[in-house]
Amino acid sequence: MRRPTPAQTVGPYFSLALDWPQAHQVTHEPPLGVAICLRGQVFDGDDLPVPDALIEIWQANGAGDYPTRGAASGYGFGRASVDSEGRYTFLTHKPGPVTPQGAPHIHLTLFARGLMNPLVTRLYFGDEAARNQHDPALAQVPLARRATLIAALTDSGYCFDIHLQGPLETVFFDV
Repeated sequence: MRRPTPAQTVGPYFSLALDWPQAHQVTHEPPLGVAICLRGQVFDGDDLPVPDALIEIWQANGAGDYPTRGAASGYGFGRASVDSEGRYTFLTHKPGPVTPQGAPHIHLTLFARGLMNPLVTRLYFGDEAARNQHDPALAQVPLARRATLIAALTDSGYCFDIHLQGPLETVFFDV
């Protein structure tokens, strides 16, 4: 009888060969939407930067449609390693709402040394408060924790910090 293979952590060399030039620049099929810069940091449970994480994003285009070419072509998909201070940057376009009652959002998957499985979350936009109120997935998150999924609009784009544990822990979805 076969037994399942035990889970393994991602590290220590998980990021080798995963980056490619301009992986953090997400391209889209038209309509593109508004160009944005998305920045943030990844923090551990002690609120210290995580220096060796990898973030992937997947998103709709400006009309709320997911690309037809798939992730392999780069459309609607991006990948960024964090720097020594846990910082990451994506250059992309703001997605449109996928459903009439939904809010624009970006899917994020986080890989890091020490994690048995990648962490999955969503990023919603702070300047979409009215749409965020009616989003079905966001409505499933307790009100006190929803702020961990909202990217703040700043002078240089959107800021979305990811906290792996602690009082500011980002909500992660069990998928």
